[in-house]
Amino acid sequence: MNKRVTIEMPEEMHRLVLQYAAEAGTEPNSYLLELIEERLEDAYFLKKAEKVLEARERGESRTYSWQDMERELGLDD
Repeated sequence: MNKRVTIEMPEEMHRLVLQYAAEAGTEPNSYLLELIEERLEDAYFLKKAEKVLEARERGESRTYSWQDMERELGLDD
């Protein structure tokens, strides 16, 4: 189910949304949804990366070189 959300934005920003949506050949609503989705994905992956780095700093994970991976997988022929 979709939810309606109302936002206030500066006129210049609204003008840009209209302009960029038109250039992309889409409706402003669809354009904004795509922008929001992209930002949410970025935030999700950034959070995951930060957790990996924190685990690495605590010594809870390890990195492997490409050569180590080839050797481990038996691909170093």
